[in-house]
Amino acid sequence: VWQIRLDMHLLNHDGNITDAASIAGIVALCHFRRPDVSVQGEEVTVYTPEERDPVPLSIHHMPICVSFAFYHQGTYLLVDPTEREERVMDGLLVIAMNKHHEICTIQSSGVVMLVPDQILRCSKIAAVKVTEVTELIQKALENDQKARKEGGKFGFAESIPNQRITAFKMESAAVDTNDVEEQAGEIIAKADPPAEVFANPVLHTPGTAQIGEGIESSWGDLEESEKEEAAEEEGDSEAAAFECEKVETEDTSTMRETKNDEPIVLSDSEEEEVVILEPQELPRKTR
Repeated sequence: VWQIRLDMHLLNHDGNITDAASIAGIVALCHFRRPDVSVQGEEVTVYTPEERDPVPLSIHHMPICVSFAFYHQGTYLLVDPTEREERVMDGLLVIAMNKHHEICTIQSSGVVMLVPDQILRCSKIAAVKVTEVTELIQKALENDQKARKEGGKFGFAESIPNQRITAFKMESAAVDTNDVEEQAGEIIAKADPPAEVFANPVLHTPGTAQIGEGIESSWGDLEESEKEEAAEEEGDSEAAAFECEKVETEDTSTMRETKNDEPIVLSDSEEEEVVILEPQELPRKTR
């Protein structure tokens, strides 16, 4: 059994670190080579790189993450947000998909409530982006393998002289912010938001909700055994309430009988003595 641990060190974070980390992680796993092994009976031989070329891992598919930032309560979306765009976004949706258009995972965060049409729209965009990124990854791996066979520089040996991995290494560029508001207004005017932006969730039980139309959710419903237990508890509570009401009725009847002129017999359970009192000797509280 081989144990592989993948560590990532961030040199520069300018937004959308999830997508960058997923691409770097899957490329590292595809690029990794383990020592070749042979098993003869109970004898296991692990060969060195000099004896046999290391073999790659069995990567069946490449799940790539695509992030979507939402603004104005989900009316507008933005793919691959920068660090400044993430500061002002209302919510974030991350879809991991492979080139076969199979969704591996979906993660939503923030305070925005998305409608099904918006999620389907994002999944279609993610399918196009994942196909493009997968082609770039495969092309980069082929170029790397070709450079290794030719004996040229590759990996860090090629990147270090060109200062391509230096943290925060970026050439300065002037940015014109004079007509930013006009450009933003034009983008919003041309945007095509979904027909329905807000939806009324159906609360079946505290902590759950259903958005849009679909199969009726049974989350929070009681099982048959739980229904029987609840019915029994409800019956016991009703019986207890009836007994309590009956006792109160009997106490009321007893109080009414004390208004007669007949003597009342009070019993002391501790000393077991019986005291007979005349009606005029009764305390006012007892009456």
